[in-house]
Amino acid sequence: MRGGRLADAYSMYKRASTKDQFTDYEDRQENIGSPENGVWKEIGNPSWKRPLPHILVAIISSFLFGYHLGVVNDTLESMSLDLDFSGSSLAEGLVVSTCLGGALLGSIFSGWIADGVGRRRGFQLCSLPMIIGASMSAATSTLGLMLLGRLLVGIGMGLGPAVAALYVAEVSPAFVRGTYGSFTQIATCLGILGSLLIGIPAKDNVGWWRVCFWISTIPAALLAVLMEFCAESPHWLVKRGRIDLAEEELEKLMGAAHVKYAIAEMSKTDKGDEVDNVRFGELLYGRHFKVVFIGSALFALQQLSGINAVFYFSSTVFKKAGVPSDIANTCVGIVNLTGSIIAMILMDRLGRKVLLIGSFLGMAITTGFQVAAASSFVPSFAVLYLSVGGTLLCVLAFSLGAGPVPSLLLSEIFPGRIRAKAMALCMAAHWVINFLVGLLFLPMLEHLGPQIVYAIFASFCLLAVAFVKKNVVETKGKTLQEIEFALLPSH
Repeated sequence: MRGGRLADAYSMYKRASTKDQFTDYEDRQENIGSPENGVWKEIGNPSWKRPLPHILVAIISSFLFGYHLGVVNDTLESMSLDLDFSGSSLAEGLVVSTCLGGALLGSIFSGWIADGVGRRRGFQLCSLPMIIGASMSAATSTLGLMLLGRLLVGIGMGLGPAVAALYVAEVSPAFVRGTYGSFTQIATCLGILGSLLIGIPAKDNVGWWRVCFWISTIPAALLAVLMEFCAESPHWLVKRGRIDLAEEELEKLMGAAHVKYAIAEMSKTDKGDEVDNVRFGELLYGRHFKVVFIGSALFALQQLSGINAVFYFSSTVFKKAGVPSDIANTCVGIVNLTGSIIAMILMDRLGRKVLLIGSFLGMAITTGFQVAAASSFVPSFAVLYLSVGGTLLCVLAFSLGAGPVPSLLLSEIFPGRIRAKAMALCMAAHWVINFLVGLLFLPMLEHLGPQIVYAIFASFCLLAVAFVKKNVVETKGKTLQEIEFALLPSH
């Protein structure tokens, strides 16, 4: 039934250019009013409950992202025995890194997919390689098919978070957009914790790793099926000129009283036909360069803060304290989840900028604990407390801002016309920096020592504080259209 309505709407709008439709629509809606006339205040905020089910379905993609990040932690050893590559550090590295390579590919194309087929279909396309790839990995008897499966899963991982950030920002009311935007980070933390808990039997059961991969196909299938019943992003529909369908979806998400005002606001910025004309070069120079640079720099600084190195090295730190790796990973996961929940509560109270500054500053201080622990001036009894405490506090500081804020902030500050493709570019930059940090961390640790390496990470955290203070604007409580008008210079 839905497909029939889409086809009818498309054929109707195809007969006239979308620019004419917008002019005609705006002429018909002159009596709507504007925020200056107090219309929005009279109506009040839309219900936060209406978009919640749609967002909960969307963040299944973030759960899957976290799950596949952590699924090989406890299963890699038994997997290597079963597939006969035990003792090969190259093969073990490929099982982990192939997924990251796939994520880079998925993130590069995420913007074009999200703009081409819509956010809902983007989620469904994200779930497809995750189902196929996880099934291949679970059923394989060779390393080659395992790597191919991990590559496919990675493509879905690269596509999912980018589309989720877009979708959540575009369907959430402004007054709770920060709270809902934090859901993606919480879902990622739950996915990582879930994979760690499900992977515990893998140490005693050689074939359990296959169950871990099979289980991941269930939420992936749920995402594909349930997204069929979710609302499409009204912003995407308006950009496509499908005004009637956008009104229907807005009624589901906000209620009938808010539809006309929301459409009038969107029509000021989300112009039809323009979405297909965005060229890659436009993102790198001209009027869009500043916001794209801010977005890419935020993701780069997030990775250069050394958080992945902290996660990676946490097992070693806890091992020196006599804590088993599975308990250590669970502790780190719980701290990460706790911080993400606190960030969700504070996001629409303190704002994005305050959380980012506080988070990066906290990471600089706690990374400084690691520098102190590696020095010869600290008493031996204090080294343990500085190392373990510094690791947990650094993860907590990260989860309060540097973790959840960048993807939310980027989906807010990018103009509607370039939002999906600019997110794709920034996510690709994120994965490249992620890969480089992972590649260089151990050699730098070996040649320079932990004191210098952690000092470098702390320096990047302080650089991030200065960058955020100077370049990031507060978006708390503002509609996407208000943010776009404030940030984008005139022609």
